Order: sequence, then structure tokens, then C-alpha cells
Amino acid sequence: MKGPAADHDAKLAALEQRIGYAFKDRALLREALTHGSVHEGQKRKRDYDRLEFLGDRVLGLCVAERLLADNQTEQEGELAPRYNSLVNRHACARAARAAGLGEALILSPAEEAHGGRQKEAILGDICESVIAALYLDGDLETARAFITHFWGGAFEDAKGVRQDAKTALQEWAAAKKKHLRYVEIGQSGPEHAPHFIIEAHVEGFAPVRGEGSSKRDAQRAAAEAFLKARGERG
Repeated sequence: MKGPAADHDAKLAALEQRIGYAFKDRALLREALTHGSVHEGQKRKRDYDRLEFLGDRVLGLCVAERLLADNQTEQEGELAPRYNSLVNRHACARAARAAGLGEALILSPAEEAHGGRQKEAILGDICESVIAALYLDGDLETARAFITHFWGGAFEDAKGVRQDAKTALQEWAAAKKKHLRYVEIGQSGPEHAPHFIIEAHVEGFAPVRGEGSSKRDAQRAAAEAFLKARGERG
């Protein structure tokens, strides 16, 4: 009869097949898949926390290089929102699901009972920790191959990502040396579902109004409307 260790070894082997890489140091892969709840209360622990820190940087480098290679003429202002759409918790969790990382995740019984294996935050973290493990056990190209495969069409989708309207308006106003401010005009609705009305005021131009369920959304809507009125957004 197989014990827990043998059962997890089988899960690790299956994971290696899915990602197309066999670890020389499987203990490193195990560490990358171990949630902190397993060692709760222990001073010396080996979980994915440190590897996640490294993996975030490796992912950022690989994505930035890919964006530069794929977009020969775009400037930083156009590349930044595409980068942000590819390097975030949601994108990492999506890649983790595609690779089936959650199936090999090591959790405490309590975290397992609370659905930790499906939590987006945990999946995003282990995706980055596995990227770090691939980098350390293999090399940068090994990590890059994982990112290229499991981010899949996300790189193509990122081409349609535009700069956030608030950032775009801030840069537009700064380029024209005009002061920009947002003014709250009104708020309505119950506490659990508020509705905000905010105007974007740019020195020398008529204010433009935006609405949303949060101040940030209303500001973004006002910025978007202002830029469209000036012919700066399609």
C-alpha cells in the first residue's frame, strides 16, 4: 500500500510530464509546491515563500524580453500596460491551472479544507515559485520555456491592452504643462453598492464627467471620456 510520500512522488512525476521537465533535485520542486501552512509554528521551514520572491523576478525578465522582441517600435508607455497584464496574480494563477500545479500542491489539512488548492492567490504564488525552481534546477531557458508554453496566447492578447486612462490623461496633461485634478460631484446608492460621479478637470479645458461604483472607477471613466473628447482614445 502506498504511503503519502509515495503518493506525492507520483504526483510530482505526473507534474514533470505535464511541464516537460524532469528535476535533477526533486526536493526543490517539492519546496516550490509546499504551502506555508504545512510548517506553521516552526522556526526553520522550507516552503515556497523564498522561491516565489525569485520567481517573480525571473518571470518579469522573461516577459519584458519577450515584449521587446515582439514589439520593435512601441515605447515604454505602450509596453508597460501589456507587461502588467502578463505579470500579475491572475495571469500566474491561470498558468498554474493550465499546468495542473494545484494537483501537486502540499497543504495543511486545514488549508485543504478551506479550498486552498483552488485559491487564486495560492496558485499565483506557486506558479512563481515553480518558475524559480525551474530556473535554479535548470537555467533561464528552462524557466522561459515554461512561461512561453503556459502563458500561451496571453502574449497575443496583451497586444490589445491599452494604457490605463488615468495614467494616459496624467501624461497628456503633464506634456501640455496643464494641472489635472479630479472633483467628486456626487455619491448615491446604499453603502454596499455606492455610485460615484467625478469630474476630470484639466486647466484650460471644460471638465468631463465619469461615473462608477468606486471613486477609482469614476475617475477612470472621467479620464477615458476626457481623452475621447480630445481625440486621444478610439
